[in-house]
Amino acid sequence: MRGVFDMILLLVYAVLLIVNYSGAQESVGSKKFREFLQEWPTPGTGPYFDTSINSNVTGLVGKTVMLHCRVKNLGNRTVSWVRHRDIHLLTVGRYTYTSDQRFEAVHTPHTEEWTLKIKYPQKKDTGIYECQISTTPPIGQFVYLTIVEPITKILGGSELFINMGSTINLTCIMQFAPEPPPNIVWSQNAKVINFDSPRGGISLVTEKGSITTSRLLIQKAGQSDSGLYTCAPSNANSASVRVHILNGEHPAAMHHGHGSLTSLSHFTFLFSLVLLIILRSPT
Repeated sequence: MRGVFDMILLLVYAVLLIVNYSGAQESVGSKKFREFLQEWPTPGTGPYFDTSINSNVTGLVGKTVMLHCRVKNLGNRTVSWVRHRDIHLLTVGRYTYTSDQRFEAVHTPHTEEWTLKIKYPQKKDTGIYECQISTTPPIGQFVYLTIVEPITKILGGSELFINMGSTINLTCIMQFAPEPPPNIVWSQNAKVINFDSPRGGISLVTEKGSITTSRLLIQKAGQSDSGLYTCAPSNANSASVRVHILNGEHPAAMHHGHGSLTSLSHFTFLFSLVLLIILRSPT
């Protein structure tokens, strides 16, 4: 029995030595071990994206656009923005990594929002951007950006033919502008149209919104109303149309000048001349 008791004492002593040795090593390896565990989150609790965020964004040329990304359970990971066109790293965390000063990382501490801000965007900025989390391997969420330019156009093509005495109806449409144009100026032959002129019969109807429409109406059109009409919004490019006033002419004759012969007239004249020569020649 004495021998068995001695063996038990030796075993207890050995366990105490191991425990004491482990405690002594805690200050050396415990911190690194805990950091290692933090690098591998518990299954089902790792970082992930909030997919309710809009992944298709349309921006306007010259107007600041924001690309949003929302990350849940980020932990000690880092969020970055990457441009796919050239695999260019734009931001890392709260820091802007690119030298292009139009791009900026935006993040409020203790929030889940990680935003890429693009100032003065151009049409060339259209493309795919990726919000990326620094897991192993990295995981990402795509945002598709489209940059559009304001468009101004007058319905009906570049030329309009109006019968004398009829009403000239010009409709100008503006879309993709940063906001509805504060002012829209109509001009004829580079001269601003005066709606209070003695001529009378000139009116303008404008409806502003995401698509702005401006309709110019000129009643009882005369020859003095012909010329180049231009619609010029204050915040977008202008558009023009040339108006021809017809006094019984066919539009095709307008391109050849009054009294000139069309191709069909030339053919008829030559055919008649040949037939006359044949009939008058001796048999």
